[in-house]
Order: sequence, then C-alpha cells, then structure tokens
Amino acid sequence: MKQFDMPAVVPADPRANITDLLVDRLAATPDSVLFSVPRGAGWAPVTTSEFHRQVVGLAKGLVAAGIEPGDKIGLMCKTRYEWTLIDFATWFAGAVLVPVYETSSPTQLQWILGDSGAVAVILETADHFAKFDEVHPDLPDIDTVWQIDLGDLAKIVAGGVNVPDAEIERRRRLATGADIATLIYTAGTTGRPKGCVLTHSNFVETSRNAGVALRDVLTHEDGASTLLFITTAHVFARFIAVLCVHGNVRVGHQPDTRQLLPALATFKPTFLLAVPRVFEKVYNSAEQRQRPPAGARSSSPPRTWPSSTPRPSPRAHR
Repeated sequence: MKQFDMPAVVPADPRANITDLLVDRLAATPDSVLFSVPRGAGWAPVTTSEFHRQVVGLAKGLVAAGIEPGDKIGLMCKTRYEWTLIDFATWFAGAVLVPVYETSSPTQLQWILGDSGAVAVILETADHFAKFDEVHPDLPDIDTVWQIDLGDLAKIVAGGVNVPDAEIERRRRLATGADIATLIYTAGTTGRPKGCVLTHSNFVETSRNAGVALRDVLTHEDGASTLLFITTAHVFARFIAVLCVHGNVRVGHQPDTRQLLPALATFKPTFLLAVPRVFEKVYNSAEQRQRPPAGARSSSPPRTWPSSTPRPSPRAHR
C-alpha cells in the first residue's frame, strides 16, 4: 500500500471540538444565511444565529431527556436540514451520534444500535419505526425513541426549556480533539457492519485545512452555496455539512434524486460535491435521454471518432 502525505496548512489545535466551528461562525457572521430549507416552491433562509439557537434548544431537550455526556444516540433519517441540526445538538449536549443508513434492514439496525451501545434513537418515518420496533426487544439499553415525522423534535425542545445555557456551554466544551465525535458503520455488504471511530479532530482539522485549500470553491461574490443530496449517514456528506458551517457556505438539502433537477434550478448552488458514482449516474441518464427511441431515425449522422482522437470518458472527474 502506498501512502501519500502532505503538510497541514492550518496548525492543529488538539483542544478544539466541532462545536467550536459553529461558535466561531456565530461570532464572525451571526446574520449570514447558513441554511435554506424548502418552503413551498422556494427556499426559506436560516441564519447562523437562528441555527445556533435551534441547536442549543434541542441540546437542552436532550439533556432534560436524560442524555449524558458520552452517550450514543442512533439516527435513521434521510438527508434533510434536521439531520445536521440533530448532529450539532448532540455535540452540544456532549453526546455521540451513530447514523444508520435508511436502507438498513432491521437486523442491521439492531446490530449497529446494540454494538455501539446506543441508549436512545431518533427515527424519521413510520417505516423506520417499524424496522426498529421489530428488533426493539433485542435492544434493552434503548428506552428512549423519538420520531421526527411525529413532531418529536419540537417536543424534545419543549422539555428542555428549564435547562440553563451554562449547562450546555459546559457540556459542549467537554470534548477535546481526541474524543469520539461519531461512530459511522460500514454498509455491511461483506458481513456485519463495522463501526469506524471518527474523532472531533478528524472533522475540525479536515474542515479548517479544506477551508484554505478550497478557498476558491467556498467563496463566491454572491455567497457560496451547495445542495446536499447524498446521504448524510455517509462520512463525505457529513464532512461537507461541517465544512460549510466552518466556511460560511449556505446549504440546502434534497434527498430525492428524482427532484434534484428542479431543486438545482431553484436553489442555484455555486458548487456540488458528491462521490463519482453519483455524477456517473447523472451523466448516463442525460446520455440516455439524448438517444433516439428504438427504431427512430436520427436527424443527424452518428458521430465518429478518428482512431487518433481519444473518446471522452463518461466517468466524472473527482
């Protein structure tokens, strides 16, 4: 195996954790639009200060519900604004989020929640709850279950109104760079999913260095923005979400790839980040649409390529 190294462009801070990125962003640009959420045919803005207020409110609710520092919370949810809200609220409460892919089977869900030692789980839909309910008897440590589509996030927030700000500030400062930020499990295509430990420094240092290395991407005269459509249970989308908080990039979400083109037209992102296979699917879909139906005659002759001319590759560039 070959290993490639390059020096960091930003000195590491072993004391920093992910919550510092949001706190620093709040201090720098409290009124900047950090997210846009779908509303009707358009998008409604969420400023940095409003996002921070929602994060703290949800973190207080988690504390009031009995979540302790270091506790693991499972999350099964598609890519949406609430995913990142829950993520940061969990960190502000001093806890650790354990994402589960939406496509996971009940058996995989049971294994991930049990193996990680989760004490609570947040599910998005009734279908997700049905998967969990099938294996709940095998998860005796989980005694708290919330469902997003039933409005449980608002109920969590309401339950934490008496938790003081000082307690959230104390908890968010507990973690250092070496502490666990999340456990992300593999897809389980070759056996049981395996948990990968990612620390706060993994996200903080990668975001701070990428903020410098990708400065041209993360800055734009009208404000940089991106639309997340790959699953946030994947580490790459999770990194993008944290990076955008650090870099003051407006983020929107569209989990349904069938609605991706309309969403792109209304959101108008300045850049997109995704794994290569996603761009390959877009390319292949567009190419398929350009082909005439079977038996139809093309209005133009087929394109030929001289043997000395390389054919364009359908593979997306990284």
